[in-house]
Amino acid sequence: MASHRGWGLFVILTVCLISLTQHCNGGNVLVFPVDGSHWINMKIVLEELHARGHSLTVIRAANTLFIPEKSDIYTSITIDLGEDVDNFFEVYLQEHMRAQREGTSLLTFLKLTKDFLSMIHKAHVLISEMAKHILNDQNMVKRLRDSQYDLVLTDPAMAPGVILAKYLKLPLVLNVRWITSGEGHFVLAPSPLSYIPVPGSGLTDKMNFIQRIKNILFHGITLFQQKFLVGPVYDEMCDKYIEGGCDIISLLQEADIWLFRSDFVFEFPRPTMPNVVYIGGFQCKPAQPLSAELEEFVQSAGQHGVIIMTLGTLVDALPKEIADEIASVFAKMPQKVIWRHKGNRPSTLGNNTLMVDWMPQKDLLGHPQTKVFVAHGGTNGVQEAIYYGVPVLGIPLFFDQYDNLLRLQERGAGKIIHLSDVNGHSFEQVLQQLLHQESYRQNMQRMSRLHRDQPITPMEKAVFWVEYVMRHKGARHLRTEAYKMPWYSYYSLDVLFILLSVVTALLYSIVALVRFLCCRRRRKAKTKQS
Repeated sequence: MASHRGWGLFVILTVCLISLTQHCNGGNVLVFPVDGSHWINMKIVLEELHARGHSLTVIRAANTLFIPEKSDIYTSITIDLGEDVDNFFEVYLQEHMRAQREGTSLLTFLKLTKDFLSMIHKAHVLISEMAKHILNDQNMVKRLRDSQYDLVLTDPAMAPGVILAKYLKLPLVLNVRWITSGEGHFVLAPSPLSYIPVPGSGLTDKMNFIQRIKNILFHGITLFQQKFLVGPVYDEMCDKYIEGGCDIISLLQEADIWLFRSDFVFEFPRPTMPNVVYIGGFQCKPAQPLSAELEEFVQSAGQHGVIIMTLGTLVDALPKEIADEIASVFAKMPQKVIWRHKGNRPSTLGNNTLMVDWMPQKDLLGHPQTKVFVAHGGTNGVQEAIYYGVPVLGIPLFFDQYDNLLRLQERGAGKIIHLSDVNGHSFEQVLQQLLHQESYRQNMQRMSRLHRDQPITPMEKAVFWVEYVMRHKGARHLRTEAYKMPWYSYYSLDVLFILLSVVTALLYSIVALVRFLCCRRRRKAKTKQS
């Protein structure tokens, strides 16, 4: 009898524990990612969603570099674009680095801006063909509808996923920092240009008068890009496939949740909105042990420690003359160096430098022997450096990298050296500062403590809000109605016009009445005199 009572008590306790545990039935998610480093971000979220029992379908291009067709965590829908995006992108990168090396004159800036806008326009044209291919294929559309997805998860740096969500009438979650024409906040939240720097401007939130003029001019470039280069690509699709028409900016503003790959330890303070969830550093986890061979190399550095260097997924190698200059500096250092470099082996390479095709970046950043991180300033690398508390020597190459590194430099946690300024002397001087001035490591470790001091991890936050949208079929109550308003109503220009009209009419009436009374008094005075 006692054993039966014990077993019954165990069953009751188990049922109670299960009933108290928060759970979410497995959802069905349609994913439209962006290739390159953006896919690395998306894949980490997908792995966590898969681990929680959700079913995932990923739409990918046939010639993608990073998104595999077969995976243990998702099924894929492959679309043949016909043209390789990376061909012209690689040409742009090499030309961009060459122009940067020549200097930072106005002519160089204008050429780089022109090349960038041209490359962006072509990329959007190509990626939009994927969405057109899907929407023109009735069998594909039927397959998507019959799959009964709970939501679309997409990266809005390219907008086909946003249009597809609207077409299928599905809730939309954005894994975002960049949208089709710049940084996401600028189309969603109030963004006063007096203290919010536009990406690409190289400014902070403390601007003087001249810098505010520069900020407005850079904002003008962003508006030009959206109005004349990117917007028309998607407006055509909206008019053709979306009942009643639309524009890409209003579709972005209509998204249910923005999973924003940043936080205010890194970002300058600014207005935001209730459906923006900050998940900066969501990819970071405690460092794992290194392989035996790599651990032996790291430990052989002794008290001097290790420097690691990588320029991200898109750049395999720097120009030869720069690589030789950097290698010669590394060769003189007492530290050991691990350098991800796929180009020709520099002729000045020292015995203390290990060159690799790939490195476990997060595990190395989390290793106590790592002293400095030499990096290009991509969002992932910067967030990981913050998480692990390693100061950064930044060599920005393109896109948002200078702005990312500027935020570290402004907080005393890193230093920037432009590609045009890289030589043996300048590189060694900056590297020595980061190694021997303890303030850089202290400032970065302070940022790390602030970043980690959260009630739940950024990844837990991201997954919660994806599941929140599944449970509630969207999050309309968190969305602003501003996107439905015409621009003149948003800025209350119509109200201002009416108020000014009323005040003007009132003042005119008062003036007219005074004139009438004055004229009447003068007439009476003349009558009495006569």
